[in-house]
Amino acid sequence: MSRFRRTATAAAALAFTAAATAVLGFAGPASAHVTVNPKEATQGGYARVAFRVPNESDSASTVKLEVVLPENAPVGSVSTMPVPGWTVATEKRKVDPPIEVHGSQLTEAVSKITWTASADAGVKPSQFQEFPVSLGPLPQVDSMVFKVLQTYSDGNVSRWIDEPAPGAEEPEHPAPVLTLAAAAAPAGSATPTAAVASPGDDDDDDDGNGLAVGLGVAGLVAGLAGLALGGLAFARTRREPAAKS
Repeated sequence: MSRFRRTATAAAALAFTAAATAVLGFAGPASAHVTVNPKEATQGGYARVAFRVPNESDSASTVKLEVVLPENAPVGSVSTMPVPGWTVATEKRKVDPPIEVHGSQLTEAVSKITWTASADAGVKPSQFQEFPVSLGPLPQVDSMVFKVLQTYSDGNVSRWIDEPAPGAEEPEHPAPVLTLAAAAAPAGSATPTAAVASPGDDDDDDDGNGLAVGLGVAGLVAGLAGLALGGLAFARTRREPAAKS
């Protein structure tokens, strides 16, 4: 009887696990969202990022992607990489103050990038597509939030526009976020106080050591000379006859 109960319990556990797996597997794709990769870059530099777009629909394809660049962090140079089967268009807006790029003052910046799929080139169910972009110089801000609209062939639109809040859970439709780190300080910018003081000290030590070595050598030579003269005098004394009294 106990063996039967153990078998029934194990079977129930397996059935529960299978059901949970099925539910989670079905819900999994719905949690996917548009992201920017890599997620980090450096302020003042250039970065190649890609907007990664998974298709969440079971029957429709993604046929258009609209990426809105943040107004509080304009970028002077925006270049897109060709994506086979997709056309791309950009929109610009006025910026004040102007953006400096390689010594030039730019009064306009790209505000929106739109990719549109040609016939049968959309992102199919269970697939994803990346849309690469080069950006720079990156602004002096902590992060850039890109609001994205993902349009499907059946007319549905996923709006990835919710901005994250510090310390809060991820929103339901999070916008892609590029975190910007401060640029490292240039090499040699720190004041080398210890390094400046040490060469003088080393020179003094070298001079003192050289003087001591020189005096030691001179003393050794003088000692050897005295020993030689003493030996000659002793030998001469032995050769001369003793004086008679």
